[in-house]
Amino acid sequence: MDIQDERRRLLDGEAGEPSPEPGLVSERDAYLSKVSNGRLYLATLASVLGPLSFGFVLGYSSPAIPELSRESDPRLRLSDQQASWFGSIVTVGAALGGLLGGWLVEKVGRKLSLMFCSLPFVFGFTVIIAAQNVWMFYAGRVLTGLASGVTSLVVPIYISEVAHEKVRGLLGSCVQLMVVLGIMGVYLAGLFLDWRWLAVVSSIPPTLLLVVMCFMPETPRFLLAQGKRREAEEALRFLRGPDAPVEWECSRIEESGDQQGSSFGLSDLRDPGVYKPLLLGVMLMFFQQMTGINAIMFYAENIFEQAHFKDSDLASVIVGLIQVVFTALAALVMDKAGRKVLLVVSGVAMAISTTTFGVYFYLTAKLHPGAGLGAVSGDAAPDLSWLALASMAVFISGFAIGWGPIPWLIMSEIFPVRVRGFASAAVVLTNWSMAFVVTKTFQDMVNLLSSAGTFWLFSSMCVVNVAFTVFFIPETKGRTLEQIEARFRGTGP
Repeated sequence: MDIQDERRRLLDGEAGEPSPEPGLVSERDAYLSKVSNGRLYLATLASVLGPLSFGFVLGYSSPAIPELSRESDPRLRLSDQQASWFGSIVTVGAALGGLLGGWLVEKVGRKLSLMFCSLPFVFGFTVIIAAQNVWMFYAGRVLTGLASGVTSLVVPIYISEVAHEKVRGLLGSCVQLMVVLGIMGVYLAGLFLDWRWLAVVSSIPPTLLLVVMCFMPETPRFLLAQGKRREAEEALRFLRGPDAPVEWECSRIEESGDQQGSSFGLSDLRDPGVYKPLLLGVMLMFFQQMTGINAIMFYAENIFEQAHFKDSDLASVIVGLIQVVFTALAALVMDKAGRKVLLVVSGVAMAISTTTFGVYFYLTAKLHPGAGLGAVSGDAAPDLSWLALASMAVFISGFAIGWGPIPWLIMSEIFPVRVRGFASAAVVLTNWSMAFVVTKTFQDMVNLLSSAGTFWLFSSMCVVNVAFTVFFIPETKGRTLEQIEARFRGTGP
């Protein structure tokens, strides 16, 4: 009872106003009413320069591949097979980066890990700029992929651990928003710049990341896990503003029991609070990639060319803009609509659009045998061009509102702190491994199944996504990280 009285004193401040009602919920509301989010938004903005850099890496291949395929220097000219590797090898580096990131976040913390990943970003683009042969392209893409893998793991963790539950969905969705802003940015820059200057521009965001993160705090949860209570309170004071009684939040995190646990061991995999969220995270990333999103984005310009759009580079910019708009919409409604509803809407939209895209290519192949993604025919089915554009727009908007941002957000919410590095590494490795498989085998799937069959395969996976969401994914909206962990362990509602 004395502890409760002290908490209420901290929450009520000098005015001595009573809490609206007894209990933890009212304490939390009283605490959050004293929180100022300005510096929290600043810390989030600094950290999402990492996903912005990641977006530049993902989008770089789309404008660069057509230009490099026509490069006058034979040492740098990409064949079809080399172009496929140029687009997909970044995912190999990202898978390795996921493993490295899982180790880094536990050993050096979230902040330093994020600062570290800016170095391979810059160095990788420097290697591309200075390339004298195709192998230097590959090396640069692997390095930027390595940085992307670290970023895709660290930034969601950083944001989830510095944010409070009322804005965690909004801020967590900013990760994917910045990725798609980076993709659109590189598409737009590709209209005016050659592949070398495009690499120069792409190295600017990670340089800024290294500088601005110097002024941001480490996450309070990591500091408490290291036994640094005073530093954790200072970090919370920076993030919550001068009026919030941050001692209460520190105590709440400590009382969860998670911070003082031992380091991860294989025996922890028997704990339902560990293996349940781990399986959920792995399946989320598997299904995300099986929608075909990375294959479509890596080859966006090629798809539009072979869907008979003469200005395919401009069409790719339009796709990027659609993605930005709907990802921003998802961020705005995330903490109101909830995660599950948006995932279901997203899955249904993608299933419809990929089915329609398959119909487009089926009709094109019937009218003009040999046309489709496997062979470009500039005049095939021009009267159906609108169908391809509409299908792509619906797919991108559907992905952006759900299956784009939400798997990364959920990944950052569901793992206990002591296993967050290991579990996040496993999830990110799954994501990038599947991205490599889908991207590298995309053309082979087209050759084997036809263009229509490939998109119908993606459509069937989107239907499975919806069923998986309905039956297995819990709603995390409005819950603290400690409440989410308790739910998986069966000790909470």
